[in-house]
Amino acid sequence: MKTVLYAIGKTDDEYLNTGISKYCQRIVRYTPFEFTALPDIRNSKNMSEAVQRTKEGELILKQLEQSDHVVLLDERGRELTSVGMAEWMGGVFAQGHKRLVFVIGGPYGFSDDVYARANAKISLSKLTFPHQLVRLLFVEQLYRCHTILKGEPYHHI
Repeated sequence: MKTVLYAIGKTDDEYLNTGISKYCQRIVRYTPFEFTALPDIRNSKNMSEAVQRTKEGELILKQLEQSDHVVLLDERGRELTSVGMAEWMGGVFAQGHKRLVFVIGGPYGFSDDVYARANAKISLSKLTFPHQLVRLLFVEQLYRCHTILKGEPYHHI
């Protein structure tokens, strides 16, 4: 199964890009993996939050295939430990989907259409993080999940 991460907007900080790249390179040792930063919506400063969510939602939905298992990284999602997430991912892998797709939305969250398309929602924390930092935190956790599933010692560092 291929694992995909979509995120709205680019990451401006080089230190974050370096960390994201480091973990993306580690993840591909375990599974085919693709990270795509979707372009920011143009003129978003002149839009309401609802319109921006709708336009971002349209962009996200265009990326998805019908058979995808879609997981939103959302503050209202289910909170898991690293081991719990690894176990959950193992269960999703066993279901035989072609792609497991994680999505990081824009600053105002997801449109109703994206929520309706999602198979699951996961929260990384009750804390609020900048969206660019969430990318780094998530790819590290994704790497950690794979090492847990393989019984490797990284999780116990």
